[in-house]
Amino acid sequence: MSQQAEMPAQPLAGVKVVDIANFLAGPMASMFLADFGADVTKVERPGTGDELRFWGNNKDGVGLMYKLVNRNKRSVTGDLRTPLGVDIVKGLVKDADIIVENYRKGTLERWGLGYDVLSKINPGLIMIRLTGFGQTGPNSHRPGFGTLAEGYAGYAYITGYPARPPLLPGFGLADDTAGLMGAFLAMVALREKAQSGKGQVVDFAIYEPLFTLLGPQVVDYDQLGLIQERNGSQLPFTAPRNTYHTRDDKWVSISGSAQSTFERMCDALDVPDLVSDARFVDNRLRIQNASALDEALQAAIHRFDRDDLIALFDKFDAAAAPCNNIAEIFADEHVKARENIVPIEDDELGGPIRMQNVVGKFSRTPGGIRHAGPKLGSSNRQILVEQLGIDEARLKEAGYELD
Repeated sequence: MSQQAEMPAQPLAGVKVVDIANFLAGPMASMFLADFGADVTKVERPGTGDELRFWGNNKDGVGLMYKLVNRNKRSVTGDLRTPLGVDIVKGLVKDADIIVENYRKGTLERWGLGYDVLSKINPGLIMIRLTGFGQTGPNSHRPGFGTLAEGYAGYAYITGYPARPPLLPGFGLADDTAGLMGAFLAMVALREKAQSGKGQVVDFAIYEPLFTLLGPQVVDYDQLGLIQERNGSQLPFTAPRNTYHTRDDKWVSISGSAQSTFERMCDALDVPDLVSDARFVDNRLRIQNASALDEALQAAIHRFDRDDLIALFDKFDAAAAPCNNIAEIFADEHVKARENIVPIEDDELGGPIRMQNVVGKFSRTPGGIRHAGPKLGSSNRQILVEQLGIDEARLKEAGYELD
């Protein structure tokens, strides 16, 4: 069932956001706000739009990744390098709560769109500045993307196998985590504004949220001088934890983090001797002997097909999950029951497009997807002419499409 049916009032209804960001991290931040009702106006370069429109796969020339990341937003065009583009942004921020940007340090100031200028127009404006290395420090002038952040933050170094090269993730991990953090920090600043009535600048680097999420590496190095190395899917703070191959050539992910969970796992696999083995009697010993434990568990697991193993673990209340590919996720009954994937009608694609649903089920004021990412400039007339009062002739002379 499409979510485009009439929705109840949403938590962020009335919050106005101007998204002048490109690519992934900044637009992800405003996507999370739009998911819960914020009115997000995305400003894109005339003619081409956000380069995300050309990332990933397309259908009939329409970028599918853009459809996801820029859902629930309105699109207007504006070349920020020109006086007209500057006027558009200045007009939009007059009654906006938040503006999201991810240009290199000094770029907005060079265009005449720095916070010093915009805050005079709207003293309550919150500016989310999301850049590769932040606005301060010796690297702040450098260009930055998620891939660089995944290396710089330490994620790539610990990912992979011993004596093999560091691995980058198979999706935009740093950008996506930065997007989540951007939405969270915007809400923190909005809460503070409700108390003080004042806006402010929120500056953070793409690598910083991922760095924080990497676990106890800092305290381990600080207190013990330890440097975490690559060790496949094993973790340095709990065991067992890995992916295991099943008899039918599929994979499961298994964790025995709690002692009781580990014991139930051994009961399910009918390997009770592992529980009493001196190498595995508690988590600290299991960490020291993780490879031997994995070898024993793999031998036991390989006696089962994946679905039978999952059913067996369920019976014993042990923890396991399939390593799903996307086709398996589409078919999964739990994913269906949770409505984690929803169809959204889209005129540009000539039919429904299915995408990940909004995360978080609110009992009274749920978020929702009103529409997929919009056609470039589809709200130009509504916003630029009718809302901002910009002369049609001026827009047309500059090559802006209005219909």
